[in-house]
Amino acid sequence: MVSFLLGQQKGYTKFPCYLCMWDSRAREKHWIQKEWPLRETFQAGMPNVTHDPIVSRDKIVFPPLHIKLGLMKQFVKALNPDNESFHHLVYTFPALSYDKIKAGVFDGPQIRTLIRDKNFIQKMNVREKAAWLSFVDVIQNFLGNRKAPNYEMLVSKMLSGFRDLGCNMSIKVHFLYSHLDKFPENLGAVSDEQGERFHQDLMTVEERYQGRWDRHMMADYCWGIKRDCPHKAYKRRSYKRKFCPDL
Repeated sequence: MVSFLLGQQKGYTKFPCYLCMWDSRAREKHWIQKEWPLRETFQAGMPNVTHDPIVSRDKIVFPPLHIKLGLMKQFVKALNPDNESFHHLVYTFPALSYDKIKAGVFDGPQIRTLIRDKNFIQKMNVREKAAWLSFVDVIQNFLGNRKAPNYEMLVSKMLSGFRDLGCNMSIKVHFLYSHLDKFPENLGAVSDEQGERFHQDLMTVEERYQGRWDRHMMADYCWGIKRDCPHKAYKRRSYKRKFCPDL
């Protein structure tokens, strides 16, 4: 959604960060180089920017839920499928396919289930346990309503654990590694409801266009939002029966 608002090129691009020129393909520098050249301007024609942004970069807020899901994805992808910790994930979530678990596709309730599961920690080795416990500390003391005074140390400890585990640095891990000062004071005050609604609405439009992403699909979606005025009075009344719950 951030890429859509800022006019960035979608997919696995070379410079996905909207704050700096972080090279996502230079993996040998990811855990070494922390400072990258800043993006001076943000307009069409710049690296991985195809359209002029429709909102200012200053109004973009890091969504805590998506940061959490991205961290969980990198943690699971770094697990060895032959280890007991990975087998525990397969047994704990039988409804998920093996490919989804291997790709680290989990939601918020599933992550909370694993946090409460003490058997999951017992199945881990030393490096996996260190990375997982530090990840839980960041969730409870940074990516929520409570921001601990030592949040910088907690995030640094988690990133060190992820590096020792062999995790790749995604764009969400990069935000924590290089742009920790850009996070708001209270991440719990930032709601992901609008972002989740955007994804749910877009799924319906994608089914209509059979997964084809183009400007016509986005125009159809935006026009549907503009016409969505349930409280507007019309001259010609529709006699189609609708379900209206009692308020």
